[in-house]
Amino acid sequence: MFQKQEVRGLKINEVETLVGITKKNIRFYEEEGLLCPQRDSGNGYRNYGQADVEVLRRIKLLRKLGLPLEEIRLLQSGRLTVADAMRRHQVALDREEENLHKARELCSRLETENLPLQEMDAGALLSEMEQMEKEGATFMDAQKKDVRKKYIAPVIVTVLVVAFVAGLIALVAWALTTDLPPKPVIMYLCLYLLAALGVVFGVIWCLRQRIKEIQGGEEDEARKY
Repeated sequence: MFQKQEVRGLKINEVETLVGITKKNIRFYEEEGLLCPQRDSGNGYRNYGQADVEVLRRIKLLRKLGLPLEEIRLLQSGRLTVADAMRRHQVALDREEENLHKARELCSRLETENLPLQEMDAGALLSEMEQMEKEGATFMDAQKKDVRKKYIAPVIVTVLVVAFVAGLIALVAWALTTDLPPKPVIMYLCLYLLAALGVVFGVIWCLRQRIKEIQGGEEDEARKY
């Protein structure tokens, strides 16, 4: 008896509609190694099938339950059973529930005291919360989001510096092509050229590091699924 071969050839837009997640999510799960669609031998395009759709549905289900990607990876590899994963996740959910309970208790106390904002002893309350955190509690820290993430300024500074140095490099290159400068001057110009190139690479490197810092702590949109 011949086994029925899976029909493939779904486009990513069709998979997006069938599963209900974005193309960005699908690409992200591929990058994470959670989804491995076949590729067309002729053009190299991804060739999705019903099995890929089911994999994505399982990933979506587990992510909506709150399972981390690493747990899903262990499940897919068979190193973790669904029962064990659910047991471990329930422990994490119980911990979150306890944290929310403590936060609700503190909110209830503040509601009962009904003090004006100016009369609240924020220092004492923060100390109490810090002690609770030492004992294992975790509170929401919204202040981490209270930072404006701006790329414009560092990008503009980088462009201006690079343009300035590029102009100087062009000037040095022009000087080297003329017969006017004597040899010592040419030597100094070469040293300056190397220094200018160092500045360019240094500024670009600093910009990349700054962008990484700006992005630090931000949740990847794809990780919501």
